[in-house]
Amino acid sequence: MASEGATDLPEDATDPADEAAASPPETPVVLFDGVCNLCNGVIQFLIPRDPEGRLKYAALQSEAGQALLERHDFPTEEFDSFVLVEGERTYTKSGAAIRIAELLGWPYRIAGVGRIVPRPLRDRLYEFVADNRYDWFGRKDQCMIPDEDVSDRFLS
Repeated sequence: MASEGATDLPEDATDPADEAAASPPETPVVLFDGVCNLCNGVIQFLIPRDPEGRLKYAALQSEAGQALLERHDFPTEEFDSFVLVEGERTYTKSGAAIRIAELLGWPYRIAGVGRIVPRPLRDRLYEFVADNRYDWFGRKDQCMIPDEDVSDRFLS
């Protein structure tokens, strides 16, 4: 989805969520379901594979996550897709997973070959897992709290 230009903010706007809504993030941001055990597991998988911290993270339920969803015209309620925000571009579902793998570099970038599978088929598989993720992996009562050593990678 393409997003519209930045919105006008009051002069005293310093809330990070407001700033996230006003301008595109400087680094790619992975938006994930903060109460989903599978989603949290994916984030825990990504962090050590990105030692330079090129990716930032925000729970869909967080202020920053909600601001980014709104900025890119995604619903802010009942939204259950993995999203990668990279500048003004957004990737969802299987497209987000493939792009994130490419950003991680070798050997993960080989996942780009997945683009030969038509997106509707890839996304159908993604949706099947997404629809069953709470039943299969469970859910938390609240969003995860990152460890202090990686907390700077999480937008709040």
